Amino acid sequence: MMTIVYKLGNALYLNITNACPCSCVFCIRNLTDGVGSAASLWLEHEPSLDEIKTAIDAHRPFSGIDEIVFCGFGEPMERADIVIAVSEYIKSFNSSFFIGQEKPAQVRLNTNGLVFLMWPGFDVSRLAVIDAVSISLNADDPAEYLRLTQSKFGEGSFDSMLAFAREAMKYTSVVFSVVDGNLSDDRLINCQKIAGEIGVPLRVRGRE
Repeated sequence: MMTIVYKLGNALYLNITNACPCSCVFCIRNLTDGVGSAASLWLEHEPSLDEIKTAIDAHRPFSGIDEIVFCGFGEPMERADIVIAVSEYIKSFNSSFFIGQEKPAQVRLNTNGLVFLMWPGFDVSRLAVIDAVSISLNADDPAEYLRLTQSKFGEGSFDSMLAFAREAMKYTSVVFSVVDGNLSDDRLINCQKIAGEIGVPLRVRGRE
């Protein structure tokens, strides 16, 4: 049985696709088949909206779950319409589905930020249904970004990702992330400057 929903810490993660326009040199799926409670995150097929809802429902009522996160072995925004539909479904839950919690879990999207290249014309205002968006900044310039991510869209990927961040922050909470150990100190300082100029916090994360 393929894993659509898995648990890691105090969060439920949604694994809705294995497709991705990038082939990051540090991608965890090059090192392991599973994360958290999932033995394998490789999908037999892309789950339908109903399959995703059923997988989420199997974990209800929730207890000790602070976040529900779109993050698996692929780029969630490859299925942008599904991300929005599932977020709306989660937002329809009331507090009774979250045992011992004062309020429902937040919805977070982890993304490479290349949705404008994957889906030209995507209406970013639709992300208002999502509480937080974490965008992989990855590097401090287009060439280094392309070296690390190997994006199929080329060097234009970096600027498109930054443009997405500027738009997304109008509708939801946005944070940039870089992976610890991927960048020199100088490049990390440059990333902090880029994040500061846009007005988005920067998080240095481990290779989880």
